Amino acid sequence: ALARRRAAGTPPFTVLCCDNLPANGATLHKLLLEFAKLRDLRLARQGDAGLARQDDTELARHVANEVAFPSSMVDRIVPATTDSHRARIAGELGLEDAWPVMTEPFCQWVIEDRFPTGRPAWEKFGVTMVEHVGPFEDMKLRLLNGAHSGIAYLGLLSGHATVDRAFADPSIRRFVDALWAEAVPTLPQDAGLDTAAYTAELAQRFSNTALAHRTAQIANDGSQKLPQRIVASALARLEAGLLPEHLSLVVAAWIAACSARGGSLPEGHFTDPLDDALSNLFGRNLPAATMAEAVFDLAGFAKDHPERQKLIEFVATHLVHFKQGGPKLALAALGIGKEPPRLAE
Repeated sequence: ALARRRAAGTPPFTVLCCDNLPANGATLHKLLLEFAKLRDLRLARQGDAGLARQDDTELARHVANEVAFPSSMVDRIVPATTDSHRARIAGELGLEDAWPVMTEPFCQWVIEDRFPTGRPAWEKFGVTMVEHVGPFEDMKLRLLNGAHSGIAYLGLLSGHATVDRAFADPSIRRFVDALWAEAVPTLPQDAGLDTAAYTAELAQRFSNTALAHRTAQIANDGSQKLPQRIVASALARLEAGLLPEHLSLVVAAWIAACSARGGSLPEGHFTDPLDDALSNLFGRNLPAATMAEAVFDLAGFAKDHPERQKLIEFVATHLVHFKQGGPKLALAALGIGKEPPRLAE
């Protein structure tokens, strides 16, 4: 389509990527540019045989210099569809939907405002148009997703099946507040982020009893999620001379929850791509410090980062507490007991 518009002298459309991967527009731009270069090369070879015009072989330059690829992100909690969801929808609509999508009421859509030939006035309908989407992605990853991971692993170890039940646990609620307090300073301070309003709204979203977002669903694939959600924030704090006590506990809680499967948690209760290798590590009954370093090596956490060893030491300390007294002792070591959650100022 881009090649045809170029051949017709029509300005290119903007390619708006609507998946929810970080830097999705930049990633798609890179991939399409690689594809266009290969297409140009093929047509150039055909041109040697008299089958292509010169203009047909410059699509890559056109994509690189003239086509806009704004990044976008969506913030909305979407639990996995269950049989009870299907039954409820069938009862309300009188028809069967094999895969109804259940969502929370909250929805945020953020789009980079790069549309050279114009665009609809999406901001009138609640879309946030920004110069750079990266800070908003970081806020979501570190405050929503990071807290979700902490709630999931602490919730599983504490016997809570859903986010709302775990978040209603006073100790876990106090932990999340402290986690946010550690993560917020790692976000860009000049990007116009309202972290206070965002975390206040997150507290309401996590308390939504109708959503029934399963902690086991969020717990899946921790080795792939924690680097962006938790490890990046923890390393940023260490670089700034600050302590990542609560952030590092999430990594330890993930390790503890993984090792609890087949024991206090059902076998296969949640999964991770590294499960086979993790099972081998857990079977060796390693000391906490050795275990933490081995898991970091296996998952590639903080690879080659100068603060890596310090972060491993924090995680190892938490692992000792988890092994000796479970999440109750691990949280108590941070000064978190069963007091009611503090009110927001």
